[in-house]
Amino acid sequence: MNQFSIDINCDVGEGVGNEAELFPFISSCNIACGGHAGTKQTMLQAAQLAKARGIKVGAHPSYPDQANFGRELMDITDAELIESIQSQLSTFIEVLKELQIPLHHIKAHGALYNQTAKDEHLAKVYLKAIQDYKDMALLYVPYNSVVAKLAKENGFRVAYEGFADRNYNADLSLVSRKDENALIQNPKQVLKHILPMIKTGKVCTVTEEFVEISVQTLCIHGDTAAALEILTYISEELPRNQVHIEK
Repeated sequence: MNQFSIDINCDVGEGVGNEAELFPFISSCNIACGGHAGTKQTMLQAAQLAKARGIKVGAHPSYPDQANFGRELMDITDAELIESIQSQLSTFIEVLKELQIPLHHIKAHGALYNQTAKDEHLAKVYLKAIQDYKDMALLYVPYNSVVAKLAKENGFRVAYEGFADRNYNADLSLVSRKDENALIQNPKQVLKHILPMIKTGKVCTVTEEFVEISVQTLCIHGDTAAALEILTYISEELPRNQVHIEK
């Protein structure tokens, strides 16, 4: 019987304060760097917990837009965006050095993540902002996205990310959070959603089509109301379905 392996990640350090509850069930985390949420102190607290749990630590930079939690496109110059992302990462690296934690990956947040998946210019700006970390960190990016293709062409190492608690459109974009079916909060539905992604390289979209996808890491958002319930359930059920959660 085939055995499969998957990394489970969570976006954390975003003010919810549930990291200690979530961390026993995940293998990597994406810590907010102050763009959409977070301060140096919250970065430190989340990173300390991750180190204690042996969880891989990643940076989660964003548009500098705490008012909209980084979930809206921002009218900002390329230079301003590059400066902000580099400032966010610089602070985050200071924290990791203080705790003697390696940077495992970088994952953009919210509107920056979604837009770099389809906007070549923005993807190039983002990659320029993080190019100093090319040799030390993986990039968590969507499968078959613009940013993934450009990253690989420019020597970045990528890990394809899927979303356990979000529905997909047929073009592999995420259903907008403004739509009532954007989130998947029932743990059994989450399991049904992710097993085909892991085992067959297909995802069932909202139009009930199975579309090709590749995932090395799956995200459960830390601010999803049912995050702990979902993680508890899938951590029990994935091994029963021949899926090993990486540690």
